[in-house]
Amino acid sequence: MTGPITAGIDGADESLAALAWAAREAVRRDVPLRVVHAWKHQPDTAPEVAGLDAQLAWVREGVERAVATVVARYPRLTVTTDVLEGPPAETLLAVAAEAELLVLGSRGHGPVVGFLLGSVGQQVIAGATRPVVLVRADDKPSAEAAGREIVVGQHGNPENSATALRFGFETAAARHASVRVVRAWTLPPVFAYSPASLSLLDEAGGPESFEKKALAEAVQPWRDRYPDVPVVEHVEMGSAGQVLLSLAGRAQLMVVGRRAHRTALGARIGSVAHGVLHHADCPVAVVPHD
Repeated sequence: MTGPITAGIDGADESLAALAWAAREAVRRDVPLRVVHAWKHQPDTAPEVAGLDAQLAWVREGVERAVATVVARYPRLTVTTDVLEGPPAETLLAVAAEAELLVLGSRGHGPVVGFLLGSVGQQVIAGATRPVVLVRADDKPSAEAAGREIVVGQHGNPENSATALRFGFETAAARHASVRVVRAWTLPPVFAYSPASLSLLDEAGGPESFEKKALAEAVQPWRDRYPDVPVVEHVEMGSAGQVLLSLAGRAQLMVVGRRAHRTALGARIGSVAHGVLHHADCPVAVVPHD
């Protein structure tokens, strides 16, 4: 699927940073940019904009001002805008399904707190069928300078992380950046070992060698597809979230996979994606598994 890069905006500083990020990425990938504002009529506002028509005109004016900065900076970029009335989460999920990726802003209060995800952001990330990128208000183009990597989390067998790896390599190729693929591992409890698993570990030369081999097998298809993208294979003992966060300072973008968990309260993202989203100080792409 090849669609536009879609930025969801609401006028806040973080959404304008997301718009700027989305525009740069659209230029790199040579795809159109779609700018969407999802809104609901708020009658309890200032009298001059309380009416439906007046409020809609006010929203559209704000969108046009934001888009004008992008058009001025990238005159050859194809940009379309939509002001869509409806519940924000459902509206953004619908437009995300038609996009190459959806870019949203997220408030951050420094590297300790990282991203603050409201209910809309959580619903969109958990339910989207396409990648969703979260961008902080303080994001700067200089963070994409040469030397910063695309950091991608990998786990399980090659199929488990194929979509995240594909996205990471595509992004690196468009940016002429390197990719660091990270696989974290921990020693399981003694009772978790079986004769078959012990045999596999022995054949691989021990747990760390086993993990390195598993990572190499997952990465090889993408090395073959993107031979010009420099790759670092990173295996480290520790929890996946902690290992990835330790590398955030060298990342221009962090990519994690997401398999949504359905509960009585709705969809929930996994613990690794949740931890990275809340604490990384770089843009984060959450990529759903196929």
